[in-house]
Amino acid sequence: MIYFDNSATTKIDQEVLDTYTQVAQNIWGNPSSLHKLGDRAYQLLASSRKQIAQLLGTKTNEIFFTSGGTESNNWAIKGTALQKQAFGHHLITSSVEHASVANAFTALENLGFRVTRLPVDKAGRVNVNDLRNALDSETTLVSIMGVNNEIGTIQPIEEISDLLTNYPNIHFHVDNVQALGKNIWSQVFTPRVDFSSLSAHKFHGPRGTGILYKKAGKMVLPLHDGGGQEKGLRSGTENLPAIAGMAKAIRLLLANEKSNAVKEETIKDRIVNYLQDKPGIKIFSPVNAGFTPHILCFALEGIRGETLVHTLEEHDIYTSTTSACASTKTDQASTLVAMHVDDKEATSAIRLSFDETNTLAEADEFISVFDQIYRHFAPINHLGE
Repeated sequence: MIYFDNSATTKIDQEVLDTYTQVAQNIWGNPSSLHKLGDRAYQLLASSRKQIAQLLGTKTNEIFFTSGGTESNNWAIKGTALQKQAFGHHLITSSVEHASVANAFTALENLGFRVTRLPVDKAGRVNVNDLRNALDSETTLVSIMGVNNEIGTIQPIEEISDLLTNYPNIHFHVDNVQALGKNIWSQVFTPRVDFSSLSAHKFHGPRGTGILYKKAGKMVLPLHDGGGQEKGLRSGTENLPAIAGMAKAIRLLLANEKSNAVKEETIKDRIVNYLQDKPGIKIFSPVNAGFTPHILCFALEGIRGETLVHTLEEHDIYTSTTSACASTKTDQASTLVAMHVDDKEATSAIRLSFDETNTLAEADEFISVFDQIYRHFAPINHLGE
């Protein structure tokens, strides 16, 4: 089996699973309880938070645990908009955000907020000048993803950070769910970033667990009311086994970050070199510094993406059409639509995503299988004529 859908991986590293199991079986207390079992659980929660903060280069009190990227994004966006509504109702995002960001802004529009969605160029990248022109006295939040989940574009977070340095009262949120462990962290997590979202399942951690980085001193309204966990900002009993497993997963992820990124790019480069001269193939994720090494999106002219995904599945090769969160619900990749890609190409797009467990041998097997598929469909679709 070849799993080239690692951007939505559910694989859990064995060391992470061991940590999860050990905590689940041996740490029985609630971190909020006063007795010694509760204190033991609290100490593990605190040590996990400290370890994650050290690994990410933040302060311990800036790490908040959530149920994943969707909650972290919603909390940063809605929490900021509601917290700062007395100062303005204008919010800015891009036209290529993940659904958990895009739909959060739509919900805020329904509450009366004004949302500007920045366009993107042919590479799926926002223009900082467009952001500059969109800012006004009512703007309270800018939310731009670090890495696009469909085609792997790295957004100009450093340039945006430089611009927003002159607007210290505007909250800056970056959805970094796709960015951690790809040797680009300094590009997408700058000192100007106020909020950053992470999701454990993107780096072999337990599903349903995530992080919201909140810069010290930045105010955000809680979305959950309850027992006052997470400094009163995110109520709900913490999922301690998953949090401890996530801390282990981040440590393992970053231990060999550079070499893993090189490996992923080598795999991507091998497949791109095969695809790039084929008539009827359109590549949306080239191998260059503007794109992350682990995502490759391309289209085969005349073949719907879902058809190609299922054809590859018959050979035990697993890919996705676009975002795994949306691929069963839409015919087009929203990022490609925002890039004004032709409808036929957009509906033909599939996404391969790699991690450190993939190999060049798997890339070669993919190429061999895909070549058979390509040669089958080429005469049917008159490719190359």
